[in-house]
Amino acid sequence: MKSEEIAQYLKEHLEFFNEFPDLLADIEIPHPQDDKVISLHERQVISLRDRNRVLQDKLRELISFGEENDVIGGKMHRLVIALLATTSMNEVLNALYFSLKEDFSVPLVGMRFWDVPYTDSSRIEFAPTSEDVRVIAQSLVQPYCGNHIVGEIKHWFGEGGEHLNSFAMIPLNTSRLIGLLVLGSPDAERFYPEMGTLHLKHLSELICAAVIRYSAANQTNSSALTLDSLSNEQQT
Repeated sequence: MKSEEIAQYLKEHLEFFNEFPDLLADIEIPHPQDDKVISLHERQVISLRDRNRVLQDKLRELISFGEENDVIGGKMHRLVIALLATTSMNEVLNALYFSLKEDFSVPLVGMRFWDVPYTDSSRIEFAPTSEDVRVIAQSLVQPYCGNHIVGEIKHWFGEGGEHLNSFAMIPLNTSRLIGLLVLGSPDAERFYPEMGTLHLKHLSELICAAVIRYSAANQTNSSALTLDSLSNEQQT
């Protein structure tokens, strides 16, 4: 009989050891780690210890992930509070940069918006972007993490971009694509392809909500100023 057939037989005939109870005490099998022989009971204890060790390792890993998520959750909460306390687009962007650098330890951040009704041309975030960049952002079903980005995007970081070795590209979507956020790090393993992107997606949602709020307010104020100007001209 083959080993597989014996194993299958024992599984199908659970009464076997009830019929031959002395075998449980008499059978000796090789120790899994040295040349000794041990009883079946001892081998079962070793197997249980091995299983317990594996379960403990998995538990420690889950606890570590949970603690890491708690830390990130606390940082995201502080960012939400900071964004809620802002009163202008400039404050939104400054709060975001501060949080990413000081709380999340991201060395360099690049960000561009398009098709957003905001009239302050002094912010680089609203500078014109090429169609290639928009196509790249549009192609991202989820945030990209890895070691490569196109040269145009890398130039967003200025001279510091030459020292960056890993990147996270995060599309900024509301009901439509309005921009692209790029995080850069000199550590080649900081943003790696297999990393989770849930928190990056949440970051995108926060940014979009804050930016849309003040871009809409800016558009309303601009319309009001235009109407006031027309009214004043008519009165004159």
